[in-house]
Amino acid sequence: MGLPTEPVTLSVEQIEELNRRVSALRHDVNNNLTLIIAALELIRHKPELAERMIPTVTEQPMKISQALNAFSAEFENLFGITRDK
Repeated sequence: MGLPTEPVTLSVEQIEELNRRVSALRHDVNNNLTLIIAALELIRHKPELAERMIPTVTEQPMKISQALNAFSAEFENLFGITRDK
């Protein structure tokens, strides 16, 4: 992984934007986890809903992964981090 060779300085605006994106990521991941928990609770109490709820549960990990990957790409771009291929 290629890291910057010099110190990285962020402006107040860049820090605000990074904070906004971290907050949005946290919010999105929490929403996905809440959907998983809610669906599993429904299935526990009403097993007949399993067929309807399983797609909701199985979609959430991919959504979390996509959100993390998008954030990581933006973070790496901001700090000049490159990935070895």
